[in-house]
Amino acid sequence: MTKIKKRFVAGAKCPKCGAKDSILLFKENNIETIECTECDYREQQTDIEVPKKSTGNMIGVFKPE
Repeated sequence: MTKIKKRFVAGAKCPKCGAKDSILLFKENNIETIECTECDYREQQTDIEVPKKSTGNMIGVFKPE
């Protein structure tokens, strides 16, 4: 079993429950995933979907190691 490295996203607010500093970011099966520690919100995003979802000026895409 491989341990998944999860990181909190400072200042992030959950889109479902609105809790601040409760979002974890990690890669699961090579797919970026965010998860709220306060509710059951979970969202996955592949690298292909990143440019489609971004709006405005994009400086870069965060890719955890």
